[in-house]
Amino acid sequence: MESVIISMNKDGGVGMTLVYPVIFTATHDKKDTYLVYIPDLKGMTEGYGLENAIHMARDYMGLALFDRNDSDIPAASALNEISISDSEFADSGESFVNLVDLDLDAYRRKMNKKAVRRNVSIPAWLDKAASEAHINVSRLLQEALMDKLNI
Repeated sequence: MESVIISMNKDGGVGMTLVYPVIFTATHDKKDTYLVYIPDLKGMTEGYGLENAIHMARDYMGLALFDRNDSDIPAASALNEISISDSEFADSGESFVNLVDLDLDAYRRKMNKKAVRRNVSIPAWLDKAASEAHINVSRLLQEALMDKLNI
């Protein structure tokens, strides 16, 4: 199975979507806990309810792959190669395997909030007009760049 899918995002830009098989184990406790094991990343997490468990699986995938070069991202196992008995949580409840996707580019953008200082020059009259109109020039520049780059 190919773990990387090049896809168009909702803004028309190209994104990299990863798809990995994940083992979910329902513990049937009062909190509706699902234990989550991602074999290809050797990762574990948990969620409360299936929706939250899927969200936590995506978050684990994003954190595990955030700083890796795209060429260092592990390939996904085929769905039929995954055995629930291989899960760290095999004896903790009722398990099943499901595919979980992650748009790694979008995850990286969301998590990388570090601001970078750039100096730009605009005419003094334009700066004055923007100030009088209470326009945040930095924010406007960010919005224009995101629009231009379809991000």
